[in-house]
Amino acid sequence: MVLESLSKALSETIRKILRAPLIDEKTIKEFIRDIQRALLQADVNVNLVLQISQNIEKRLREEKVPQGFSKRELLLKIVYEELVKILGGDISDKVKLPDKKPYVMMLVGIQGSGKTTSAAKLAFYYKKLNYKVALVCADNYRPGAFDQLKQLGEKIGVPVYGERNATSSVQIAVNGVKKFVDEGFDIIIVDTAGRHKEERGLMNEMREIAEKIKPDEIMLIIDATIGQQAYIQAKVFHENTKIGSIFLTKLDGSARGGGALSAVAVTGVPIKFVGVGEKIDEIETFNPKRFVSRILGLGDLESLIEKFELAEYKPTEEDANRFLSGKFTLDDLLTQFKSISKMGPLNKLIQLIPGFSLSLPDEFQELSKVKIKRYSAIIESMTKEEREKPEIIDRSRMRRIAMGSGTSVRDVQELLEQYKNMKRMMKMFKRKTKLFGKLKGFTGV
Repeated sequence: MVLESLSKALSETIRKILRAPLIDEKTIKEFIRDIQRALLQADVNVNLVLQISQNIEKRLREEKVPQGFSKRELLLKIVYEELVKILGGDISDKVKLPDKKPYVMMLVGIQGSGKTTSAAKLAFYYKKLNYKVALVCADNYRPGAFDQLKQLGEKIGVPVYGERNATSSVQIAVNGVKKFVDEGFDIIIVDTAGRHKEERGLMNEMREIAEKIKPDEIMLIIDATIGQQAYIQAKVFHENTKIGSIFLTKLDGSARGGGALSAVAVTGVPIKFVGVGEKIDEIETFNPKRFVSRILGLGDLESLIEKFELAEYKPTEEDANRFLSGKFTLDDLLTQFKSISKMGPLNKLIQLIPGFSLSLPDEFQELSKVKIKRYSAIIESMTKEEREKPEIIDRSRMRRIAMGSGTSVRDVQELLEQYKNMKRMMKMFKRKTKLFGKLKGFTGV
């Protein structure tokens, strides 16, 4: 996955700067070359890469190092700010929630961009925030479009309106919106047919749908794999029907994700959501600051908290401090395991924590649902004292715990070893975050 490769390349560059004994002219030039190479490999426009490089060099020459900071930290700050700038700048950390009811969203985009799946992801996202959501399939061109959306709607418990033999997609949209408005739904998401920028008839139809249903927001769905072509598509759709926001799909495995991100950003239309996987819950709000923090290895605690909230787990500040200081118990770990299956793979979650994307150990790359279920059963078979003081668990206790959980002694040993490794890793992380905390305060993240 190339965006993961971008993150790895950039975080390796950051590591080199952190390890460099001296930040001299040679070190800076090498650092900038590494940044250029990583961005070009992610398909960011050559001229844009050159502009970023020139801006970094110019600012390093002109800006004075603030008192209490080093040239190393100033360099990281400048790189961070320049990358944020090309991805849309300082926009709100939170997606603006609908300010009226009903709120109608109309999704548009070219064929194959992932509109139908994105419609279901959006419905799931807003439903988890306690909105009463409905879907309308206004695509009477693609065979199976209605059936696909209906199946996804049933999976997430959201009603879907469609008409199998209708000849007018405009009328379907009007009928569907009216039905759900009358039934008191909060958010109505209208999925329209895919259309190319050259298809005048379909572009006219898109404008007519918008005129008839008067959506509160028109969202353009763009496939990240089209790279810098995303700019042309966004521009044409925006000229035909005023686009209010963009949903960038397939960002997780896109070889051209950097190109799509940077190309769309320069249109001036904000990227609101990104799709980071095929599953319904693999949707994230997009924020340039948070995105850059993650690809540089500075983490994204806000996204982590959002995932906890959507999973209906409310960690307190005391919970977080205990976990991050390495003082958490097996009870705390059990709570994490019970939430992880709702929030996604552990490797994705843990990379949201500052510093972890720089040095995530192999054993934490993935915890399967089967293993999480096994580990949870083991912890639940322990006594309260054993959960609080796992060091007292000897061979005899292991046999009792294994028997009670339907697992093996080896499984119990494996869990305890993972627990020790995690505690050790958290202590290392705590030392590392002192530098990251200073840098984040410096950049105003």
